[in-house]
Amino acid sequence: MTKINKSLLVFGGIIFFKFVLFDLIWCLPTTFTSFSSIEFYVTKLIATLVLLMPFAFFRMWKTEVVLMLLLDVLLVANLMYFRTYYVAIPLNSYGLSGNLADFTGSVIDSLRWSDLLFPFSTFVAALLYRRGNGRKRTYRITPLWRLNMDEEDRRRPARPWAYAGVLVSLVAVLAVCNWAKGGFVQNYTALRSRAYLCASGPSYYTVFGSLYYDFVSQEEEMTPEVRQRIENYLSRLPRTASCDSAMACKDSLMTAGMRKNCLVILAESLESWVLEREVEGQELTPYLNRLLEDSTTLYAPRVLTQVKGGRSIDAQLMLNAGLLPVNSGAYSTQYAGNTYPSLPKALARLHGTRNYLLTIDKIATWNQGPIARSFGIDTIVSYKDFELTEAFGARRRASDGSFFAQCREKMEKGEIWKPGERVFMQFVTYSGHAPFKMPDELKEVSFSPAIPPKMADYMSVARYTDKAIGQFIEYLKTRPEYRETLIVITGDHEGLASFRPGLCQSEGGRGIVSGKPFTPFIVVNSPVGMRYEPVMGQIDMYPTLLELLRLESYPWHGLGRSILDPAKKGFAVGPQMNVEGEGCTGEELDFAREAYEVSDLMIRFDYFGKVNEAI
Repeated sequence: MTKINKSLLVFGGIIFFKFVLFDLIWCLPTTFTSFSSIEFYVTKLIATLVLLMPFAFFRMWKTEVVLMLLLDVLLVANLMYFRTYYVAIPLNSYGLSGNLADFTGSVIDSLRWSDLLFPFSTFVAALLYRRGNGRKRTYRITPLWRLNMDEEDRRRPARPWAYAGVLVSLVAVLAVCNWAKGGFVQNYTALRSRAYLCASGPSYYTVFGSLYYDFVSQEEEMTPEVRQRIENYLSRLPRTASCDSAMACKDSLMTAGMRKNCLVILAESLESWVLEREVEGQELTPYLNRLLEDSTTLYAPRVLTQVKGGRSIDAQLMLNAGLLPVNSGAYSTQYAGNTYPSLPKALARLHGTRNYLLTIDKIATWNQGPIARSFGIDTIVSYKDFELTEAFGARRRASDGSFFAQCREKMEKGEIWKPGERVFMQFVTYSGHAPFKMPDELKEVSFSPAIPPKMADYMSVARYTDKAIGQFIEYLKTRPEYRETLIVITGDHEGLASFRPGLCQSEGGRGIVSGKPFTPFIVVNSPVGMRYEPVMGQIDMYPTLLELLRLESYPWHGLGRSILDPAKKGFAVGPQMNVEGEGCTGEELDFAREAYEVSDLMIRFDYFGKVNEAI
C-alpha cells in the first residue's frame, strides 16, 4: 500500500475537522442544507490545503500550530458573534475589536463548552506530531489516535506538483459550480436573499468566503447627488394635516387617553375577504367580526400588499419603519446593520417601553434577529423558546393556537410583559403559510366539493387563526394595562398569489375571493374608532400608528400618509407599479411611484446612519 505522509494527514485532517465542526455548530439554529452542496466540501478542502502549506512544503510545524490557533480564534469569534447577531463578523468590524473591552461580560456569556474543541484539536495535532519514535515504517490507514509519525515522515515535504495539482483541480471545480449559478457574488447574494438560507453563506463558502464577499461588495459611498435626490424627495412629502384639521378626530385622540403599550399581530397571509364573510352558512372569522363592530375599533379592509422579495420581513419594514422594500432581494439580509427609525424606538423614547419580538420561526429566517435589533427590539422570543405542541405547516412550526397560548403563559409567569412594564410587542404567526394545510381534527369548518380545495384550505386556516387571536385578545382584556394598550392586527401580505385568478373564476370562489391582494388593518382599543373604506398601502400603517399613539414628535413620519389625514387620497401603488384605488392625479401618481426608488436609495446607502438624525 502507498506510504502515507501521516504528519501531513494529521494536520490537514484536523484543520478540515475544524471547518466541519464550525458548520455543525453554525447550522444548528439555521439549516443543514449546505451539507448537501458541492461548495460545502470543496471550499473547505481548498482552505485546508492553503492553510497547510507552511508544513506541507517547509515542515514548519510550529508555524502551522500558530496558524491553527489563529484559525481557532477566527472561527470561535464568528460563532460568538453569530450567537448575538446571527451573521458572520462583517469585514469592516474587525477593526473595531478594541470595543470589546467594554463588553467583557457579554463576550464571556456567548462562549460555549463546544468552543473548546477548536483549541483542543490543535493541541491534539501538536501532540501527535511530537510523538515521533524514529522508526521507519510503512503505514496503512489507521485510526487518528494510533498515528505515530517517524523521523522520515516528520521531515519529508509534500510533492509540490501533486499538491498544486490537487489544489488547482479543486479551485476549478469551485469555479465551475459558481459559474453555473451566475458567479460567486451572484450566488452568495442569492443565498442571502432566501428566507431559510440567508445565514448559510459562511457554511457554504467558509468564513473566508464571507470575508471575500464583504470585500468585493462593500457598501457604495453616498454621493452628494444621491443625498440631494433623497432630500429633495423628502422635502416634497406632504405635511401631515393630521387630526388637528378634523375636530372630531382631534377630540377622540384627546379624550380617549394615551396608549402607552402597542401590540402588533402580523398574521401570516391573512387577506381581507375572509372577514365579515359567510361561506355555505359558516362564518369564517367570527371573533374578528365582533371586534369590527366595536366602537373603539379602527378598520381598513383595503390595504394593498406592497411587499417584494423579502415577503414577511418587508411587511415588518413598512409597519415598523415607514420605508418601502428594496428593489432587489431582502433588506434584512443585506442591510441589517443600517440605522433605521422605527415605531419601537419612538415608543421607547416617549414611554420607556421594553420592546419584544415573538416568533415561532428561527431568528435566522429572513435574518430576523439582526434586523429586529436594528429596529430597537430588546428581547427576542423565538423558535427555541416554544414547545412544538400542535405543530403543523410546511416547516412544522408551532401553530397559532399553541403560539398564542404559550405567549399568554409566558406573560402570566412574568417572563415577558412584567408588572409595571410598558411594552411594544410584535407577534409573528405561521399557520397561514402556504400551502394552508392543517390537521382535520383542528378544523372547525368544512365545505362541499363545490369549493376549490385550495380555497377551502385557506378558509379553514383563517378560521383557526381567528380563534387563536380571539382567545389571546380576550386574555389581554383581563390585564390591568389593557386600557392603555393599542392592539394592531394585520396580514403581513396577501396569501393566494398565483392561485387567485383561478379561484376568482371558479364556481365556488366567484364573488367570494377578492381579485385584489388586500390585507386588513385592524386597530383594537383605538382612540379613534372608524372604518376607512378607500384603498391604502401597507406603507400608510406606520404614520397612522404614530398618530394614534400620539408620537408625532418623532422626527421620521415615513414615506406613507396617515389615513387620519383628511387630505390623503384613496389609492396605493403596488410593487409592480400597479395602482389600486381612486383620487390620484398624474403628478401624485409619479410621486408615489418614485417612493420605491427613493426608499431603495435610503436603505442601500444607510441614509439615516449618514445624516446622523436623532432616531
